[in-house]
Amino acid sequence: MPKVLAGIRVADFSHVMAGPFGSHFLTMLGADVVKVEVPERGDVLRDYGEDRRYEGMAPAFIAANAGKRSIALDLKTDGGREVALRLIASSDVVLENFRPGVMDKLGLGYEACKALRPEIVFCSVSGYGQNGPLRHHPAIDNTIQAVSGMMNLGGEPGAQPQRIGFPVVDTYAGTLAALAVTAALLGRERFAVGQRIDLSMLDASLVLMASVAVPFLVTGAALSRTGNVGYSGQPTAGMFATRDGTMLSLGVVQPNQFAALCRALGHAELLADPRFASPELRKQNGDALRAILAAALTTRDGAEWERILCEAGAPAGLVRDVSAAVLSAQLATRGLLQPVHIPGLPAREDVHVLNAGFEFAHDGPGVSEPPPRLGEHTDEILAALGFDAEQRAQLRATGAAYAKGVTGSAGT
Repeated sequence: MPKVLAGIRVADFSHVMAGPFGSHFLTMLGADVVKVEVPERGDVLRDYGEDRRYEGMAPAFIAANAGKRSIALDLKTDGGREVALRLIASSDVVLENFRPGVMDKLGLGYEACKALRPEIVFCSVSGYGQNGPLRHHPAIDNTIQAVSGMMNLGGEPGAQPQRIGFPVVDTYAGTLAALAVTAALLGRERFAVGQRIDLSMLDASLVLMASVAVPFLVTGAALSRTGNVGYSGQPTAGMFATRDGTMLSLGVVQPNQFAALCRALGHAELLADPRFASPELRKQNGDALRAILAAALTTRDGAEWERILCEAGAPAGLVRDVSAAVLSAQLATRGLLQPVHIPGLPAREDVHVLNAGFEFAHDGPGVSEPPPRLGEHTDEILAALGFDAEQRAQLRATGAAYAKGVTGSAGT
C-alpha cells in the first residue's frame, strides 16, 4: 500500500522552521511537497549557522526539508504569481507562514486560493494568529518563549528567565500544523469541504504547556519554578550525582516506585521510617531524604544505577547529551534515524535525518530523498503545470522563475 498522504500535493510557501517542519511531517506521510522559494537565496534556513561550506544545505535546513521539491519564484512579478496560482490550482494544501496579510497582498490569500479550488486546505502559521491585537507583531521562537511564559518555567526559583535551548515553539507549532492539515484533509474526504487553518505559535506554545497553564486557569495560582525537580515536588524526582560524576534524574513519584527505589538502593529501612511514610511527609522531610539518596547514589556509576533502578521499577534516566541519545542502541531498533544521501555535502554525503517519532505496522512515515537544492525542480514543475519550453525560458529570462542548472535562468 502507498503511504497515507500519497497523491496529496502541498504548495508550501513557508520558510525557516515552523512551517517547513509542518510540511516535513506531510512529506514523511507521503505528500508531494512543493517548496516555493525566492530566487537567488531561497529559504534563509539554507545558510543557517557559521559553517559556510554547506552552501545552501545547512544541517538545520536538512532537518526540515528532506524529500521535498523546490521551485524558485519571484512572487512579486506577474509571471511568478501566475505560476503560483497554477500550482495552487493543482494542490490540495497551501501552507504559508508570512505575517498576516502578506499572502493577500501577493494575490495568493485564502479567498483567491478558494476561488481556484473550493476544497483547498489553507494553513497559515504565524506568531500570534490572524486576529487579535498582536497579530502584526513579528515573532520568532525565542520571543514567543518569552511572551508565552515558557521562559519563566525553567531554571531554579529566583533565577533569570531561561530560554529552552532549541526552537521548541517552532518545532511544536509545525507538528501541530501537520496535525491540523491532516485532520482537515480527513474532513474534506468525509464532508467534501475545504478548510482554513489559523495556527498561532503563541497558542501552540500554551497548548504545549497545558500541564501548567490549565492548573492556573482552574486554581488561579501560578506554579512556581522547580528547577530539576519534577512538578510533583517529590525529593525522589530530582537530579543526583553518581560515583563517576554523571548525573542521574530520578522520577520516583508513586508509592510502589518509592518502595522499589529504597530496596534497590539497599535502604529498605526507609519504608518503615515515619518521616517518609507518605508523599506529603517525604516532601516535608525532603532535605533528610535527599541526603540519604545522594550518599547512596555515589556508590555506583550512573549507567549502572540507571540499569539497576529501571529493572527494579524505579524510573531513572542518565543525563546524556544529544549525540549520545541519537546514537543509542535503543534508537537503533526504532527506525527513527532515516538514511539520506545528499550529493556534494561536505565531510560526508551519507547522513541521517529523524523520522516522525511514531511507527505504523505497515506503510509508515519516512523519507529517503535528500532536501532539494534551490530551484532544483523548477523546470519539471513548470512543465507539469503546462508551461511549454518557450514559456519556461521566458519565465527564467525575466527572473520570475529560477531553475538550477538550466541555461537562461536568472542568477545562473
